[in-house]
Amino acid sequence: MRAAELAGNTVAHAASSEAASTGGSAEILAALSGKQAGRDRAVAEKTRRVVLASLGVMQDQKAGRRRTRSLVLASLFVALLAFGPLAWRVADDLIGGERFSDIATQTSLWACILFPAVLAAFLVAGWSHSKD
Repeated sequence: MRAAELAGNTVAHAASSEAASTGGSAEILAALSGKQAGRDRAVAEKTRRVVLASLGVMQDQKAGRRRTRSLVLASLFVALLAFGPLAWRVADDLIGGERFSDIATQTSLWACILFPAVLAAFLVAGWSHSKD
């Protein structure tokens, strides 16, 4: 009796695996024959468009960050070029023995105090404007 059960199980298993392979091969045949190729191609094209659009956005953001960095560095360079001679004059006047009560020394000293404050105000105003 045991041999008959084993033989029956083997036949049942072979029939179920054949049915599964027939269902699986039907899907494979449908895919190979091109019945689903149009749908797969449409999905691939849509995915490609989305990826390329995302790449374009990322490149634009990178270019914007690079442009902003360049403008900030150029602005700092110009500010240092404008501020350097003034700071040199104040240091030269104070080291050379000039008095604080001299009008030229006071003007230069006030300019050395006010110029960085005005520059900082412009930077803060620009930063808050770009944040809005």
